[in-house]
Amino acid sequence: MSADEAATLVPHGANVGMSGFTGSGHPKAVPMALARRIEQAHARGDQLRIGVWTGASTAPELDGALAKVNGIELRLPYQSDPVTRERINAGAMDYIDIHLSHVAQFAWFGFLGHLDVALIEVTAILPDGTLVPSASVGNNKTWLDQADRIILEVNSGVSTALHGMHDIYYGTRLPPHRKPIPIVSPGDRIGDTAFRCDPNKVIAVVETNAPDRDTTFTQPDATSKAIAGHVLEFFSHEVRCGRLPPELLPIQSGVGNVANAVMAGLEDGPFGRLTAYTEVLQDGMLNLLRSDRMMLASATALSLSAAATRQFNGEIDRLKHKIVLRTQEISNHPEVIRRLGVIAMNGLIEADIYGNVNSTHIRGTAIMNGIGGSGDFSRNAYLSIFMTPSTAKGGSISAIVPMVTHVDHTEHDVQIIVTEQGLADLRGLSPKQRAASIIGNAAHPSFRPALQDYFDRACRLSPGKHTPHLLDEAFRMIKATG
Repeated sequence: MSADEAATLVPHGANVGMSGFTGSGHPKAVPMALARRIEQAHARGDQLRIGVWTGASTAPELDGALAKVNGIELRLPYQSDPVTRERINAGAMDYIDIHLSHVAQFAWFGFLGHLDVALIEVTAILPDGTLVPSASVGNNKTWLDQADRIILEVNSGVSTALHGMHDIYYGTRLPPHRKPIPIVSPGDRIGDTAFRCDPNKVIAVVETNAPDRDTTFTQPDATSKAIAGHVLEFFSHEVRCGRLPPELLPIQSGVGNVANAVMAGLEDGPFGRLTAYTEVLQDGMLNLLRSDRMMLASATALSLSAAATRQFNGEIDRLKHKIVLRTQEISNHPEVIRRLGVIAMNGLIEADIYGNVNSTHIRGTAIMNGIGGSGDFSRNAYLSIFMTPSTAKGGSISAIVPMVTHVDHTEHDVQIIVTEQGLADLRGLSPKQRAASIIGNAAHPSFRPALQDYFDRACRLSPGKHTPHLLDEAFRMIKATG
């Protein structure tokens, strides 16, 4: 049926599990048709709002379109759309920020309520009724299993050659019947190449032909290159000390330009036969695979620029054997991350002098995007690295502050902080030692004196305290510059 006809099958108050992860694999037509229907309903004075559950962020055709017409009552687990963010921070939309590895199990536990509809993009429906996933897997397996009714968008604009790249694991159990996840190397395949689907639940099939949202990356600038240089130098040091093998350990890289710059640095670096166990595969990691510098990458989604998508499609028969796309409960599974010894590299909004990290909120109250998978990886990684430019807003705000205004990653989960100024290795350090390293190595020189003065006075005025703070002025630097 048409997208407009399918949109009429989503009732007011429904929780809808939609495909999509960082702009790939999201339904393209039905959300926009649903937004038109919601706008018309609101014009008549009728109520029509839904709950939207996804894998992560999606695209303007989904989050943006529905948020613009005030059609989302509740959103989870991660978003990056500016209209959605505005609605959340205005109190017009409820938002639940969850570790990405927790979403599927929360749905199975019944913590999130009832899932009424699954709206999932696929590339094909096979004769046996199984569904070939598109460029992301995310939580789609759980949505298909949990939902009462299913709407499928079959997108012929995505290459059918993706078939065989996916690994959909059906072995998860609820406590107390859980079993170990049988992955001992990043390339292990433990599941099916397609989604299982009860055909009796399918209420609509909509044909589309549309590309994913292209992720735009800027060329690495001096700041991101400097951050990447510090990270690569640190890796070489760890190899020389015998704490990393010459091929490193499986890499996890968060989204964004800085993370992409580190991948570009690895392409020119001394390390070969690399592997990745991550959640998103971006341009830089694709280039490592194309050049054979990286042997294999496991993820839950492709998030590529337009140029990289063309390169990928042109070489898909060669590259598909180097890529495994998993459900996000497996790509982000703490047990597997710990077993493989993943090197986790993620971004932040601000870090304080003791190593606590805020990656989600502006000045403590306004949500930016969400924690995503950074918590899944940082707490369980062999190395937990956080990277950021040392300043923001044209140099007027320091990314290193006396005390973060919101804590997503405690000092116990943060091992390395890197800015263009340098690298602070916090492993094995006490709080006061961490403060000295962060101020001396990671803070921007223009903010270093103020941070050092705060720390010195905190130590003097709070003698004997394990973590010295001046609580009456801890946020003064943020207020002055923010």
